[in-house]
Amino acid sequence: MDLYDSELQVIDVAESLAAALGADENHTVAAAVMDTYGRIHTGVNVHHFTGGPCAELVAIGNAAASGAGPLVTIAAAGDGGRGLLSPCGRCRQVILDLHPDALVAVPRSGSAGSPSSARSMITPISALLPHYYRQPDSVPQRLLRFHPRYYEATTSGRKSLTVRWQESHSPGPALAYFEHTEHGPLPVDITSVNTHRLSELTPRILQLQTGSSIEGYVTNLRDHYPTMPEDAVVEVLTFRLSAVNI
Repeated sequence: MDLYDSELQVIDVAESLAAALGADENHTVAAAVMDTYGRIHTGVNVHHFTGGPCAELVAIGNAAASGAGPLVTIAAAGDGGRGLLSPCGRCRQVILDLHPDALVAVPRSGSAGSPSSARSMITPISALLPHYYRQPDSVPQRLLRFHPRYYEATTSGRKSLTVRWQESHSPGPALAYFEHTEHGPLPVDITSVNTHRLSELTPRILQLQTGSSIEGYVTNLRDHYPTMPEDAVVEVLTFRLSAVNI
């Protein structure tokens, strides 16, 4: 996925903090995380022979201490000019369990020396942990990420259906998050989740209005999920604003 300015900002904060760590061998990685209100929280690793926490975990803890709620973007960087770092296996599992809808910034291979926008890519945490195990006792606040163009349709109730790939949603409460805008998240209730192959989608399933086509809908879907295969199984979600918004 291409990076938005807000995601580049998270990366820049992580890299700037990493560059300021100096020569302290106990703190060599910095992380930055963004919440649904655009606030950035930071942390550094605590290296210790007993197994100190990674920078991502410290940043997640700091965000929680500030009442941040679900996180939307996470990035970590190493000291000494090492640049952006991918999260370790433990961090990937923690992020998946606590913030399953977060996007994680990772380095592109062979991009050393390029600007941030060229040497970084953003990916769902689930893509970094294929065939993952999800802690059954974890009950994270879920996010439904939307392009900002859908804000008015969502708040008016005209939009009540969305199609997702590899997000593993279930009926229940969630937050509608309108990416890279000043709109705060809106509490919603996911009322149904049904799976279909792309080839099975029909105007009735998608509740398309007259004049809209399956082909156009799938084209827009691919803009959001550029790596989605032709035989993808997608989730068709229906939702409504929760009672607190009505």
